[in-house]
Amino acid sequence: MSDQNTHPYEHLSPDVIMNALESIGLEPDGGFLALNSYENRVYQVGIEESAPLIVKFYRPQRWTDDAIREEHRFSLALAAEEIPVVPPIADEQGETLHTHQGFRFSVYTRSGGRWPELENPDNLEWIGRFIGRIHLLGASRTFEHRPNLDLQSFGQEPVDYLLNNDLLPVEIANPYRRVAGQLLDAIRDVFDRTDYRPIRLHGDCHPGNILWTDQGPHFVDMDDCRNGPAIQDLWMLLSGERNEMALQLSYLREGYDTFAELNCREYALIEPLRSLRMIHYAAWLARRWDDPAFPRAFPWFNTPQYWLDHVNQLELQLQAVTAPSLPAY
Repeated sequence: MSDQNTHPYEHLSPDVIMNALESIGLEPDGGFLALNSYENRVYQVGIEESAPLIVKFYRPQRWTDDAIREEHRFSLALAAEEIPVVPPIADEQGETLHTHQGFRFSVYTRSGGRWPELENPDNLEWIGRFIGRIHLLGASRTFEHRPNLDLQSFGQEPVDYLLNNDLLPVEIANPYRRVAGQLLDAIRDVFDRTDYRPIRLHGDCHPGNILWTDQGPHFVDMDDCRNGPAIQDLWMLLSGERNEMALQLSYLREGYDTFAELNCREYALIEPLRSLRMIHYAAWLARRWDDPAFPRAFPWFNTPQYWLDHVNQLELQLQAVTAPSLPAY
């Protein structure tokens, strides 16, 4: 599908997209629109005498087939409980993962919506209720083929990758090594003294993955679902000063506790999880820099100013991780 001088997605032409859908019995009308996605490639495709569909082509070699199918089963189980997620469409044989010319893909109904108004306490409570329902089902078992959100995969491995990658400027390497090492030690200490049980999560529950309609919120993009602490699906919905985040979390928890009890000890993990996301994000950009879509979409990355700012942000996170956690209202 590719050689050493091309990126795999360079071979994902409009003809390949249309032929892939035809291979599973759909009849595309030739119209398609690329959607905002970088890890995978996602398109809205017109279908003859029917509503457009969304097709996702998975990044080669990122997930195993078992891991993708496990995500699909989780989404379908949530949808079966009338939890507003967007699951993949199964064919007549019950298959949700398809292949065409070396690409793996899945198909979804189109589900639009707007950015949630998180300043509204009623909306936060509404979202909290659905996250509680997701976690109630998610806690019934853990993923077998998908990874854990842990210090090794989201912290140590990304740090090691960056320190051995020439995208990190030479003059930044030592400051980065120092602050990243201190931060990982502080995060490890918090995790070691925080009692929690990993459950199946959405994993990437930021506001952009919650679409709002007149019927309320629905959750999209389960591609990063994994095992981890419940608070992971809540902290990315918080913003502002410390007291503002504490109040927002209280509204989310009010809805959440309707269906599942939130372990308040996990509040201590909010800043460690935020730190791990920052570390992981920088390494993710570095790992994907050979994908032509990334330099176009993130032109500020791989500049000395970016790395200087990143080190400064990690310094601030070191203070946040060692500070008292948010109060439980």
